[in-house]
Amino acid sequence: MLYSIYFGEFMKIFKMSGENPDMDLIGEAIEIMADGGIILYPTDTVYGLGANIFNNEAVKKIYEIKKRDSSKPLSVLIQDTNSLELIADLNKDSRAIVDKWLPGPFTFILNKKKIVSPYVSASAKVGVRIPDYKIARLLASLFPITTTSANLTNECTLSNPQDILKQIGTDIDLVIDVGDLGKAKPSTVIDLSSSKPTLVRNGFDSNDMDSLKEDLEKLV
Repeated sequence: MLYSIYFGEFMKIFKMSGENPDMDLIGEAIEIMADGGIILYPTDTVYGLGANIFNNEAVKKIYEIKKRDSSKPLSVLIQDTNSLELIADLNKDSRAIVDKWLPGPFTFILNKKKIVSPYVSASAKVGVRIPDYKIARLLASLFPITTTSANLTNECTLSNPQDILKQIGTDIDLVIDVGDLGKAKPSTVIDLSSSKPTLVRNGFDSNDMDSLKEDLEKLV
């Protein structure tokens, strides 16, 4: 059953099926982000904190919730690879990699376009995610959103909303709760912004890692 409840006076919690998301509730979540709100949502790896990347105040609130240094960039979640051209510059090789491996449990660092605010990433680069998870992609159907693990900086990453809210607090406008993800490992991060691809972080265990590494080695 899909239903919504209120947590206290401010925060909504939507219980939802990961396989069969309620489109009306997805639409409400998008409206909340469009108005500058913050959501907690599931991905193919961990729960993330989402805000409209074009709303600087909302992005700053993500940093406050996580107690994260503003010099450390946030990654961006987009709906599909067709949306990449909006936020990043790609060459032929990087385009081939992302087209092959996304959607999936990977973050690819690319050279960002000026439309991406320095509040999201103060450098010339931006991390891009397209999760293999329908809810997450639907949430980015109107505009790109932030994607960062829903935990306090330097604290453990948790796998269910109840534990997450105990750690980070309830200064969030909406939670999409699909239950315990049972993983609690973030995405694997690969830097494609230069001619030599670099593995930045080993994250979520994927059976495809060996094959991905072979593809990256061909670019060197």
